Amino acid sequence: MATTMLKALNKSLHDALDQDEKVILLGEDIGTLGGVFRVTDGLKSKFGEHRVVDTPLAESGIVGSAIGLAYRGYRPVVEIQFDGFTYPAFDQLVSQLAKLHYRSRGRVKMPVTVRIPYGGGIGSPEHHSESPEAYFAHTAGLRVFAPSSVEDAYSMLRQAIACDDPVIFFEPKRRYHEKTTAQLLPPAPDASPKAKIVRPGEDVTVVGYGSTTYTLVDAAKAAEDEGTSLEVIDLRTLDPLDIDTVAESVKRTGKLVVVHEASRTSGIGAEICAEITERCFDYLEHAPLRVTGFDIPYPPSRLESHHLPDLDRVMHAVDTVMRHHEATEGAAK
Repeated sequence: MATTMLKALNKSLHDALDQDEKVILLGEDIGTLGGVFRVTDGLKSKFGEHRVVDTPLAESGIVGSAIGLAYRGYRPVVEIQFDGFTYPAFDQLVSQLAKLHYRSRGRVKMPVTVRIPYGGGIGSPEHHSESPEAYFAHTAGLRVFAPSSVEDAYSMLRQAIACDDPVIFFEPKRRYHEKTTAQLLPPAPDASPKAKIVRPGEDVTVVGYGSTTYTLVDAAKAAEDEGTSLEVIDLRTLDPLDIDTVAESVKRTGKLVVVHEASRTSGIGAEICAEITERCFDYLEHAPLRVTGFDIPYPPSRLESHHLPDLDRVMHAVDTVMRHHEATEGAAK
């Protein structure tokens, strides 16, 4: 039977609550309402109000409470209703949560998972469609997960909750109703999420995460019709960043295109391009290219289709690196 990402996340939280009494959920409207997107629907009625806690509308207080619970040996899972509501809790996240394990020389663990529905494409108003992942990937002491598939949403959330380090868990809300018939399996006990080659290819490496993974798969299908083979890589985690998988692919293809919804300047794509240029300079046939959101505040919903990386913009980047390659080959002949 088909399962959506929403249901997979709900099942992941259910199974974590069921298997470990130290797991506690915190968030605005997550109990009686089941959350804005209904990810926590039904969990309060089964596990009780002391484990699925409706909090005040105070993100800083929610994360601060989670830090206190982690001190006492609990594994709190925090829900931030929308990406743009993360900022009131920013100080708690980057100044406290990220640093306590290091500051205590490892004596204090911080097994806190912060779930953040992120990204655009659903016609939301201001502060509801942002992509703040680079802030947290830049912050030492935090892990940053960004699944794209239904199966990964289930297994990677289980990994995040089981992790003794704090994890910022970005959920691509544009894909919440994505369905799969694949079985939802828990990860191996000591498994660590790595980048995944979603679609093998030979000519160009294209890299994304979250919702952009599906844009890249569409691009690979379109490019195939034109005789170009794209290797699609889903990063899955932004910190730690699995550059090894990307580098091995680029060494074979010689070309790289990185795609993300967030602004271009100082984004995840810039880090990947820098790393690949350092590691794979002798293999590159063209400078790595980025296809990103623009360096503007997120636009009104009626304009967001022009802001988000789409098939045309990705294909333009692919055509650019391929034309250079073909021109170089032609000159060599």
